[in-house]
Amino acid sequence: MISDVPIPRIPAAAGLNRDSVCTSVDPERLAGVLAAGGIDYTALRETHPQLFSETLVFADAGCVAAMAALIGAVETVVALPAYQEAALARAPAAARQDAVTRGAFLGFDFHVDANGPKLIEINTNPGGVLLNTVLLEGQRAGGYDAVAGDSPASRGRVAVQAVLDVFLEEWRLARGDQPLRSVAVVDEAPADQYLAPEFELFRRLFEWAGLYAVVANPAELLWDGSTLRHRGERIDLVYNRLTDFALEQPGQAALAAAWQADAAVLTPHPRAHALYADKRNLVWLCDDERLTDWGVPVAQREVLLSAIPTTLEVGEADGEHFWATRKQWFFKPAAGFGSRAAYRGDKLTRRVFDEILRGGYVAQKLVPPPERRVAGPEGDGLLKYDLRCYAYAGHILLIAARLYQGQTTNFRTPGGGFAPVMVLE
Repeated sequence: MISDVPIPRIPAAAGLNRDSVCTSVDPERLAGVLAAGGIDYTALRETHPQLFSETLVFADAGCVAAMAALIGAVETVVALPAYQEAALARAPAAARQDAVTRGAFLGFDFHVDANGPKLIEINTNPGGVLLNTVLLEGQRAGGYDAVAGDSPASRGRVAVQAVLDVFLEEWRLARGDQPLRSVAVVDEAPADQYLAPEFELFRRLFEWAGLYAVVANPAELLWDGSTLRHRGERIDLVYNRLTDFALEQPGQAALAAAWQADAAVLTPHPRAHALYADKRNLVWLCDDERLTDWGVPVAQREVLLSAIPTTLEVGEADGEHFWATRKQWFFKPAAGFGSRAAYRGDKLTRRVFDEILRGGYVAQKLVPPPERRVAGPEGDGLLKYDLRCYAYAGHILLIAARLYQGQTTNFRTPGGGFAPVMVLE
């Protein structure tokens, strides 16, 4: 029997994002959570004023389901021998080494339009996952809980454990029941990186799990012919935040040797980048004929084709076509990261376009980012945003948003930065 009691209708996420202003951060709670991770919130706001947004972003449950379906479809394709053979054939030598690990969690970045979420790119070392768990724990209790059905703090704690479990699973896949004793979080000049606070959160998390943990520059690592070490301590597992995805720079020599010898578990690794994050892969993932030839089931093909904007490799032969239609495209370097050297077509100069034509770029049909209303000192305004799904083994660990103004996400926009996402059931 259907109840005749009226059910209140929750406005769609798009309407709430455009029309409502909703700040959700509790500064005292956020400061306390950060302090537990060894980070002073006052000092962080001085150095990173646009790291965290105070604004809550809404997403419809159907949008989340569509993103999850896309992630599952990508995993279906990546598991195919034909796909792996094609991706690895053009990859650097370090990527062609066998690996039983998955490569830690992935970042799937989406824009959402009237037809649902559209995949913009996939990253193998996406930053921000622990920062976003902290941001969840730092939300005010109240309306969020009533709509989402649980508290943001509990979701944050669950996500932290899920992140730790990813690294434990990577170790188990590679080493079975051998005890994991030490972890190094590795990046070039880590103290100077914008997301350095997250490195400290990871170090504290690994120490909480009973592991010896350090944050290190790859040049600080030593390869003694059988073991990877940092200041005399053996390193069992490396959480790799480097953007030299092929480990080709001289400073990565010790890490490259340990990877080649399988002397330390490296995650993510060059093979994972070649299979997931090379942006040329998106060309294949939205090519129905190729997907059919590879034996991808119809259901997965439909998901991929509906959620991935048309993506094409850019070459000199197609230069006039792309220049004439440039306003329809977003141009990205195949091995790019962090939106570097990426351009909206309507912002391109001919000089930059000629550099793009020399090779190494893909063009993706432009999907304008959605907008979120935020409060500002001079009144309300709209910022762009994207949604990032942190995922492992085809399952979403956490969804976060990034608010910004400009061509790409930048953490330089007042009111912008990472933002928590409330899913409307």
